[in-house]
Amino acid sequence: MTAGATAVAVTLAGTAVASTTGFGHDQVGQVTDKGQVISSDQYIKPIGDRLVLQKGKIMSSSVSPDGTHLAASVTDGGMALAIVDLKNWKVQQYVGNNAAADLKIPGNDVGQEGPTYSPDGKQVWLGQTDGYRKFDVNADGSLANPAFVAIPADGAKHSLAAEAVFSADSSTVYSAVNGQNRVIAIDTATGAIKQSWATGNAPRDLVMVGNKLYVSNEGGRPAKAGDTTINSYGTDVVANQNAVTTTGTVSVIDLSNPSAAPASIDVGLHPTAVYAKNGVVFVTNTATNSVSVIDTRRGKVTQTIATQPWPEASVGYEPDGVTLTDDGHLLVSLGRANAVAVYKFRNPLEPVSYVGLLPTDYFPAELAQVGKDIVVSNTRGVDARRDTTAAGHSTHDTTSSLTKFQLPDDQAIRKYTKTVFDQNGWTKGSAQVATDKGHRNPVPVPAKLGAPSTIKHVFLIVKENRTYDQVYGDIPAGNGNPALTQYGENVTPNQHALAKQFGLYDNTYDIGTNSAEGHNWLMQADNPEYTESSAGEYLRSYDTENDALGHQKSGFIWTGAQAAGKSVKDFGEFQSIEQKPAGATWQNLYCDTKTMQSTGAATQYPITVGSAIPSLNAVSVQGFPQFDLNVPDIYKAEIWKKDFQKNGPANFNMFWLSNDHTGGPNSGPAGVADNDLAVGRIVDQITHSKYWKDSAIFIAEDDSQAGLDHIDGHRAPIQIISPYAQHGAVDSHYYTQITMIRTIEQILGIKPMNQKDTAATPMFGAFTSKPDFTPFSAVPNRTSLTAGLKTPPPCGNDVPATQNPAAAPVPSATVPADQQAVASTWDTWKSRQLFNAPTAKPDTASPVLMNHFDWYQAHNWSLPYPGEAKIFAPNDVPGAVIPGSENDG
Repeated sequence: MTAGATAVAVTLAGTAVASTTGFGHDQVGQVTDKGQVISSDQYIKPIGDRLVLQKGKIMSSSVSPDGTHLAASVTDGGMALAIVDLKNWKVQQYVGNNAAADLKIPGNDVGQEGPTYSPDGKQVWLGQTDGYRKFDVNADGSLANPAFVAIPADGAKHSLAAEAVFSADSSTVYSAVNGQNRVIAIDTATGAIKQSWATGNAPRDLVMVGNKLYVSNEGGRPAKAGDTTINSYGTDVVANQNAVTTTGTVSVIDLSNPSAAPASIDVGLHPTAVYAKNGVVFVTNTATNSVSVIDTRRGKVTQTIATQPWPEASVGYEPDGVTLTDDGHLLVSLGRANAVAVYKFRNPLEPVSYVGLLPTDYFPAELAQVGKDIVVSNTRGVDARRDTTAAGHSTHDTTSSLTKFQLPDDQAIRKYTKTVFDQNGWTKGSAQVATDKGHRNPVPVPAKLGAPSTIKHVFLIVKENRTYDQVYGDIPAGNGNPALTQYGENVTPNQHALAKQFGLYDNTYDIGTNSAEGHNWLMQADNPEYTESSAGEYLRSYDTENDALGHQKSGFIWTGAQAAGKSVKDFGEFQSIEQKPAGATWQNLYCDTKTMQSTGAATQYPITVGSAIPSLNAVSVQGFPQFDLNVPDIYKAEIWKKDFQKNGPANFNMFWLSNDHTGGPNSGPAGVADNDLAVGRIVDQITHSKYWKDSAIFIAEDDSQAGLDHIDGHRAPIQIISPYAQHGAVDSHYYTQITMIRTIEQILGIKPMNQKDTAATPMFGAFTSKPDFTPFSAVPNRTSLTAGLKTPPPCGNDVPATQNPAAAPVPSATVPADQQAVASTWDTWKSRQLFNAPTAKPDTASPVLMNHFDWYQAHNWSLPYPGEAKIFAPNDVPGAVIPGSENDG
């Protein structure tokens, strides 16, 4: 970056926000005075002592009745459960189906809540897909004798067991059956279901007060006639046109009158944690960022506590855990703020007083008082920085952590509050709105929202799953590792040409671990708590395009654009409905693309698309498919081009070009090359059009989970293409998907959606006021797009252009004779994956297996995976037990 560009960023920091500017050239994993840099535009430096768990993320946790141990459900590390010795501050036992597990169980699927200890501490029950895995607790706190208590599926609706609560005598377990909208009573001796009560939608957490059960219904009340609804796991959930839920309730079950229908208490949106003490039930409302206080004697909410510590934004803090200390301090974990909010609480009628914030690790969830200590379970710990012997980092190197501290005095808490503000980049005036919009000279990225921009048309192209090193590791000018490069210049000549012409960004991070999270970060500037906490199971939903529970209160980037008076077009992104005509195979669509290009004719295979979200469906362009590896990306580009030439662009245009995901009918390198050529052609078309002079194109991966990177698994390739973008530079400033979305918002005058994008700094330094209108000319593909096809297209195989001899050679589709046997086992494995089926879904394969398969293909079956000594068959790959996101059980 030039000195002038840096000066612009610093000058504008006072009128925008200092968050990203404050990161400078810091890299994820680096420890600074502010704390460790993580991939979500934040630093972490928690109060107290830290214990890092190396086997994935904590979904939920509970402390044993005697306070000596903590049981935590975990995911993404080949385990289901961790037992932590709190006295000795160490992990005592791992339970799961990983070879390294101390105690083996068949599946690693875990629900959103629990695990639960019995009152006498002799049993632990862990919620799983269709019931509970119960364990005996040994004298030393470890678990033994796993047995399964089944809760049968109701047709296609699994039980999705959530919180369990024991009766005082341990004879009965009351279970929130999340997938079936009910609570049941289970005989602990026989496993028989003794009673069932209908609750609201998606019951999640459960607490007993006297003879009553209080149940948080994350999906709110049952729908009534005339309600606007959106489906969620086979249930019509009350929601608006943006598929955002509009009710939240707590069901109250009277165990002294079990035949009576449960009562219902209205609370905020997305009620999650419930906690009871001294006759009061506290309910965290993650979507409305508040805590409802229910006086159990009065049977109603007596006050609602706002958990919005930064005045600039009201959404996105995500309270998800709560506890009341013995001395009257109410503690609320704010997951997305990496903080615990502290209040003074006297009684349910007297308003609380806010004290301040305490810093935690990444995404705090559960809170518990253990003796004099406060113990916090942090879902993401220290980010994806697991200790590993591998040659690079992956997004699935996930960690979690426990932190413990003694509550400081109020004065110290107020000092820690400033630390939390600094770590989140919360500064005053972060989203200032221009009041003199018509009296300013346009600039590419205005300092204030709504001020005029030289850019009128924004294009956001979303791709799939690549790290920076996988694509750009071979570029000497950037901070890359060529040893980790899979799809270098001869596979991605257009991406390399774009980087050369428009700049290389080598310190930019995707936040999500996988697609379920990544598309949320791009469409909502957040991964809402529902999706965050569902990662142990992902059966209620994975991608949340068609699930109202996965959507934040403030809507999406396209609804924000419309609210700002901008037009929107969607080409596949966040879509969930697709129908293809007979004969629409990859091969036929490839030939159809060539015919459309040469004749200008319409496609012979019109594809029908749609969305479950009404507001998105209204702006979706027909014919452009959703995630579908059986459709060439060059076909998608041709469908877009016809609309572009006929109707022109909208102010905001979204794309999903997915075939760099790999796993389609052709080989991995061929799929990436198809994606690269499609992107090149789209950029070529825009830059040679009359719209180029006032356009900006942003290209990003949804996540970077499908490979290794020597800096961090979240580091991903991006491009910013515009006459007003920097040209030919290497930009090593810390950026994230959030800062990219904030830049788009700033250009189009879109109000930020939550505290994350409000705090983010627009990428001022990536733009210049002096335009360069030189267009981009797409580069012919050098890797055959039809490589690896078992059946050639009727129009013949693709013959690529000459490769660059200075770059890594084009991967061959021919398997060496000595590797054909092992390659055949991989071919069989690939045929069983859902990402190449008529109902294709992303991320259905084990990420470990997928990454190995891609690496072998990209290196001609001649090079072991980085850090390993040989080429493995699928069943022999180290760590292959980690499941795919869609079949996490």
